Amino acid sequence: MNKLNVALLFGGVSSEHEVSRVSAVTMAEHLSPMRYSVYKIGITRDGRWLYYPGPTEKMADGSWEQDPSCVPCVLSPDRSDHGIILCRQDGSWAVLPMDVVIPALHGKNGEDGTVQGLFELAGIPYAGSGVLSSAVCMDKAVANTLLDAAGIPRCEWTWANRSGCADFDALEARVAEKLGYPVFVKPANAGSSVGISKAEDKEALRKAVQVALAEDDKVVFERFVKGQEVECAVIGNDSCVSTRPGEILASDTFYTYEDKYVLGTSRTLIPARLDEAVLDQVKTLAEKAYQTLGCAGYARVDFFVEEGGRVLLNEVNTLPGFTSISMYPKLMEAAGTPVDQLMDRLIQLALERARAKA
Repeated sequence: MNKLNVALLFGGVSSEHEVSRVSAVTMAEHLSPMRYSVYKIGITRDGRWLYYPGPTEKMADGSWEQDPSCVPCVLSPDRSDHGIILCRQDGSWAVLPMDVVIPALHGKNGEDGTVQGLFELAGIPYAGSGVLSSAVCMDKAVANTLLDAAGIPRCEWTWANRSGCADFDALEARVAEKLGYPVFVKPANAGSSVGISKAEDKEALRKAVQVALAEDDKVVFERFVKGQEVECAVIGNDSCVSTRPGEILASDTFYTYEDKYVLGTSRTLIPARLDEAVLDQVKTLAEKAYQTLGCAGYARVDFFVEEGGRVLLNEVNTLPGFTSISMYPKLMEAAGTPVDQLMDRLIQLALERARAKA
């Protein structure tokens, strides 16, 4: 059997650069060398693309960048190349044809439709959602608007752009009247809880808006929900299936970036501590949200379940983490699909989607 050439992209110009490196290590270690020739393409924080043929373990801490084996490269948008162009020190260049790309990228410039557009131009199949769905799911204000239109329940929310935040007193009055305190404040375009704050009063809200605006030009405000945080792993293209939800037991006041990736003190339960009927309801809503937002390949769909049992969608993450503590691979493994088989399935879905569009 001929092996497939797989480009594994990691790093990126994003606040989630470090998480991406760790996710890529997990993926690389579970891509069968019998089925795939894996080409690791690292993107530095300043946006340089480097083909890295060195040891996978050096990717996690960032030391891969200093490896002398690195070769500058670009992904060619020319469909006749259909792959990566290596730029050698002697001025020569070579093309590495690719059968499929796996973007192990999180946050901006990886999860938001930008790099997906490059894959589309290049005509190379890729794992995960397309340009529009990636952009929509990344922008919480746009995603929330579409979810509301589809009748998918979620907590009350509102938003403002940078100019709309300039008159803070007017903004605070609107937020307090519609949502009350405490309120969650989020950059519209960011992931892994980056830039998110919980504001208990007006002054805390002022600081939270400043934190969010440091990450994006648009801010989303959401009513505080008291309840359980649960997540589903969804997989598929036009037809999709969701796992039953797992539960996040955050060690902080909410599931922060530090709680997820730095402290490692949060815990997970699979399945979540919910009645059977609620477990099924969350699963059904996860599939509906996935299809409403046009997702493909895979995504993690997050919910709150209030103490009274009301289910509220939180957000959809189109390139979920693959670290040792990440919920997506844990949920899939609990459902009977270990990571090596999951990687095979994601590649298969990418190829099927490309054939359907051809």
